[in-house]
Amino acid sequence: MQYLVSPFNKEANLKFPEKITVYDTTLRDGEQTPGVCLRTPEKLKIAKKLDEVGIHQIEAGFPVVSKEEKKSVTAIVNEDLNAQILCLSRTKKSDIDTAIDCDVDGIITFMSTSDLHLKHKIKMSREEILNVCMNSIEHAKDHGLFVAFSAEDATRTDLDFLKKMYKKADDYGVDRVHIADTVGAISPYGMDYLVKQLRSTINAEIALHCHNDFGMALANSIAGLLAGANAVSTTVNGIGERAGNAALEELVMTLKFIYGVDLGFDVSKFCELSKLVESLTHMDIPYNKPIVGKNIFRHESGIHVDAVIEEPLTYEPFLPELIGHRRQIVLGKHSGCRAVRAKLNECGIDVTKDELCKIVEQVKSKREEGNYINDELFNSIVASVRGPFEL
Repeated sequence: MQYLVSPFNKEANLKFPEKITVYDTTLRDGEQTPGVCLRTPEKLKIAKKLDEVGIHQIEAGFPVVSKEEKKSVTAIVNEDLNAQILCLSRTKKSDIDTAIDCDVDGIITFMSTSDLHLKHKIKMSREEILNVCMNSIEHAKDHGLFVAFSAEDATRTDLDFLKKMYKKADDYGVDRVHIADTVGAISPYGMDYLVKQLRSTINAEIALHCHNDFGMALANSIAGLLAGANAVSTTVNGIGERAGNAALEELVMTLKFIYGVDLGFDVSKFCELSKLVESLTHMDIPYNKPIVGKNIFRHESGIHVDAVIEEPLTYEPFLPELIGHRRQIVLGKHSGCRAVRAKLNECGIDVTKDELCKIVEQVKSKREEGNYINDELFNSIVASVRGPFEL
């Protein structure tokens, strides 16, 4: 077996949409992470790798930000990737014209809709923003673009007004409306309610753009899809403003193994993609990051190691090779004889049972003294027990 998850998942008998679109915003929202700045060659590398994975849509950037940003978006378009290329545009004719100049397949145009944002950020009335947004949608559709309209801070917006905004956008021919959970302030149950309310009102596709401020971006995305949304926004490694966004690798692997929904992505490239984004953004992947973190397939506890050596799925939900990861047995305070024996076998070293017990004792002792058991220290421990040897 390559994976083993709970059999009770199937008993829930949950239904997802027949088609789910994943649009990745690593190159836009991900780059808005404080301190991150990607130049054109770097954006191209990430876009190509996303395309290799099989991403459906790439939000390539926000072209009005700078000349370099416009150059980056255009360069990605010119790569003729399989993915559709989208970019972000404010509800301004000039922004949309810039997107058209980049020759993108479509735009995501946005406007704040919560009363909080209208009062303190936009300083416009509901009726005013309604007219501005519809004019922008109309202009973009007139130029043959795929158009998604995103209500910023949608999850803190008055429901009647949100319905009115999305219904009007639907009437103007928008292809998709986006629920932006801008500060990650909704719950999975709240998302379920909201999507069902909107689905009863509009015919356009519904997308989810979830932030992770309360650690619920993935759960909210799944809840929204189950409630009838058709598309979901992600970033590689879950990067993005503040706590980041729903992570691409977490969403895809959760759908694939927990819910049995295979989107057809080449998941074997996930670790490669993850490390590429880590390198180019200079944002270290936390060791305990789900799916791609360094510790996900590292084992130290003797009880766990014994079982993993016998059958990896005892303490792993899926095999690391599926995503280009690898298993590692770590030696330390909690290591037992079997883990140390495995390390010795890896090094081609044969020892007696008595020698093995002494090596295990020293491994524990050295680790408790604050030393990390790397290959150099391990070899010195072995040499101290059985004398010099050659690998």
